[in-house]
Amino acid sequence: MITLSDKGLENRTEWKEKGYELPEFDRKKAMAATKENPFWVHFGAGNLFRAFQANVVQKLLNKGVLDRGLIAVEGFDYEIIEKMYRPHDDLSILVTLKADGNVEKTVVGSILESCVLDSENGAEFQRLREIFAKDSLQMATFTITEKGYSLADGKGETLSSVEADYKAGPEKAMSYIGKVVSLLYTRYQAGKKPIAMVSMDNCSHNGDKLYAAVHAFAEKWVENALAEEGFLHYIEDKNKVAFPWTMIDKITPRPDASVEEILEKDGIEGLEPVVTSKNTYAAPFVNAEECEYLVIEDAFPNGRPELEKGGLMFTDRETVNKVEKMKVCTCLNPLHTTLAVFGCLLGYHKISDEMKDEELKKLVEIIGYKEGLPVVVDPGILDPKEFIDTVLNIRIPNPFMPDTPQRIATDTSQKLAIRFGETIKAYEASEKLKVSELKMIPLVFAGWLRYLMAVDDDGNEFELSPDPLLDTLRPHISRLQLGEQDKVEETIRPILENKSIFGVDLYETGMAQAVCGYLQEMLCGTGAVRKLLKNALAKEE
Repeated sequence: MITLSDKGLENRTEWKEKGYELPEFDRKKAMAATKENPFWVHFGAGNLFRAFQANVVQKLLNKGVLDRGLIAVEGFDYEIIEKMYRPHDDLSILVTLKADGNVEKTVVGSILESCVLDSENGAEFQRLREIFAKDSLQMATFTITEKGYSLADGKGETLSSVEADYKAGPEKAMSYIGKVVSLLYTRYQAGKKPIAMVSMDNCSHNGDKLYAAVHAFAEKWVENALAEEGFLHYIEDKNKVAFPWTMIDKITPRPDASVEEILEKDGIEGLEPVVTSKNTYAAPFVNAEECEYLVIEDAFPNGRPELEKGGLMFTDRETVNKVEKMKVCTCLNPLHTTLAVFGCLLGYHKISDEMKDEELKKLVEIIGYKEGLPVVVDPGILDPKEFIDTVLNIRIPNPFMPDTPQRIATDTSQKLAIRFGETIKAYEASEKLKVSELKMIPLVFAGWLRYLMAVDDDGNEFELSPDPLLDTLRPHISRLQLGEQDKVEETIRPILENKSIFGVDLYETGMAQAVCGYLQEMLCGTGAVRKLLKNALAKEE
């Protein structure tokens, strides 16, 4: 039996015999260099970071491009560090699940220090202050989810912890962003040293979200005479503190029991996952797909290492924006939503299984290639057709990715305007294309309305995924019944006119009649959804 620890890694032969790639650099030497002259500190010690950024840095350490590694910081759930990172000497196992059935196993050792963002723990927070005061620190990156940057609750009211921090100042900050800004104030006081603050969360214009949160604290602290006036100028000076935009794309599902079983068969001890008191599910291993993209606006006031040698793409802000639009509006997200809606209606529980369904496969191919690609925003740095090819031929069909249509169907009402509405607008603006040429997008809209009935194609009830508009939409949809096709249009008209849902008024675009017609056909009875798919797709041949 072997363990995931520095001691366990001394038996390199046994690890390699079992097919593991190992750190090929001197970890002890790199650790000393990292602690003395840190260059990259990362907030958010979760699965995506360990599967993606940490693995990129490991490859560059192995090649000798880097001589220092990462410092991981957890600010939400300290137990991840205390119960998972440190007992394993900050090592983790990355299991890459390939679509062809192959499995790659890597021991990732590029995280060379771990910290908790706890201002009440004197030693921990002092260490973070030391790191932020270092000349060598070039960037702080974040994967803390989009919610992590929000300073207000669902009603738009400032969070009580944030209000308290505004009054307490940088010395006693308790909220997540408050503590981060406190560390930035340390860097300001140490000589106004430059740094890039890089959100790597999967949300549009993520750098602006981080900037807005940081700026709000700086503004309040200066206003309340809790920080020097120059601190606000420092945050606003792009030559001192930059907030680049990024686009990230890699699927890292929750650590899977089948993967744990593979590792246990290899004789690795101590892999039991931990469920923390904050209900975080953490394991010493992560499982992830093989595909990954990270496009970063090249704005680093204190310089940066050659991370492009690890596959990261550096470009300008406009190009990052175009990559984001390409992914979200055409090449990935609309296809996911289509499979989510029809997967729930047709009784699927794995997205990958849907790609074995002749009709569903053809449906997303038409939406991607025929309807979306003619108006795609081409970023130049990534080829849109190749991106769709990878999505449809490698990523979504990957049987090892335990993603479900039910999960992806969450919050669909909030997604349609971006994922499909932008394509409709592009057709409206085009001199060569007509909205009437879009046949499958209105079919998806009709499918979503049929989905909202919470009855599948066999007539069985199912549970709808969470969505903030369910209470608004369900009173309309509840009037629809399988086997009854009367008054469909007057029932759903208020929904079809809602620009906030679709991005456009479907009556103004001329698409409403097609949606109503498709929905009427889906209401014929059981099996009507499948029958409509077959008929509609046959017309496209």
